[in-house]
Amino acid sequence: MPALDDHPLRYTLNSELHARPFPSLTAPHVAAYLAVRPSGEAARRDRSVDLQQLRDLLAHYGAPLPAEDATHYFGPMGKYTLKWEQHTEFVTYTVFLDQLGQRPFDPAEFDVFPQDWRAGLNAQRITSILLRLVPRPQQDAQIAEALQDWFVPESLAVASVLEDAAVIASDFRIDPAGHMRMAVFASEGTGSRRLGRIVQRLCEIETYKSMSMLGFAKVREFAGQLDRIDAELNDLMAGMAGTSAMAEDTLHRLLDISVGLEALSADASYRLGATEAYQAIVAQRIGALRETRFMARQGFDEFMMRRYEPAMRTVTSSETRLNKMSARASRAAELLRTRVDVERSAQNQAILASMDKRSDLQLRLQHTVEGLSVVAISYYAVSLVGYMLYPLADRIGVSKGTLTAGAVPVVVLLVWGLLRRLRHKIK
Repeated sequence: MPALDDHPLRYTLNSELHARPFPSLTAPHVAAYLAVRPSGEAARRDRSVDLQQLRDLLAHYGAPLPAEDATHYFGPMGKYTLKWEQHTEFVTYTVFLDQLGQRPFDPAEFDVFPQDWRAGLNAQRITSILLRLVPRPQQDAQIAEALQDWFVPESLAVASVLEDAAVIASDFRIDPAGHMRMAVFASEGTGSRRLGRIVQRLCEIETYKSMSMLGFAKVREFAGQLDRIDAELNDLMAGMAGTSAMAEDTLHRLLDISVGLEALSADASYRLGATEAYQAIVAQRIGALRETRFMARQGFDEFMMRRYEPAMRTVTSSETRLNKMSARASRAAELLRTRVDVERSAQNQAILASMDKRSDLQLRLQHTVEGLSVVAISYYAVSLVGYMLYPLADRIGVSKGTLTAGAVPVVVLLVWGLLRRLRHKIK
């Protein structure tokens, strides 16, 4: 059987599906998670800088370095384990340690990222998380007591996930040390891979939530500009129903508004599109946890519905408003352009009618001039012919007046014919 030719990217693309496995974790564990977004146009950044920052961190601990073209990394880093991932707009670092400190959510746990290394990052923190993975106590009251100490009750979200494989909790607040806190209480018998998936999804929920909120900040940024353009557009459209004397000026103003809206749309399109994608990932990650209510507390899904979804609806409504305003300005400009074209057509018709009338007058004047020319030329021609024929008058016994009178019709006809023939040649 002849060998089949593989697509050159077949193995590369297939390997990509398996290149970022979930970590395998057991309780107890602590994790320090950091997500940073490079400054400037993050999606167009030099990605080799991300890799160099990873290499600097690994070199600090004397750990093995990644491949030159790596987009993800998982391996030992001293007494820790590091999981690094490079994304379109951001980079994530997750450091795991299989022992608990005496103080829950101790800010010192984040010192796994050296201070001089953090100072050298050409990036902005999107989020950072201290996550505590502990065995689930025998009594749920013990969980409630721990949550009371660790989190702010007013915004606390708690849920049992994956058919009671674990209880997860977070208040989605930034603590005094600048980190988000998350807790996982692992039920007895829950596998290490399942716990790894839970921890990974919790970090992704927080990361993509934070990234999608950038879209909310974007729409708040241009909300005032959108209100101003909307008011100006309404005034212009109201004025379109009045006199047409300023139609062209109104059209130019409408075109300026359309240009402004298109510029605004171009500036916000990437962020709004990314926000929609990130929002979908947040919903998918929460859904994958298959959470159920724990001790009558709100779950992650309920928290997002009450606190997060309104912000996302604001983003969606602002994007819809921007698109509708652009379409409305385009329609108004098209209607006004049609009105201007009709008015110009009427003006052109009036000009053409005036030109026709003027041409008719010129033609009549031309005919009059031609008639006068025939008379004038004939007058001089008759005089010349008369001088030529006068010597014959005595020989043939005809008076000069009679001879001149006889020559007049002939000369007039000849002059008229010559002028007519010359006019036809000119045409």
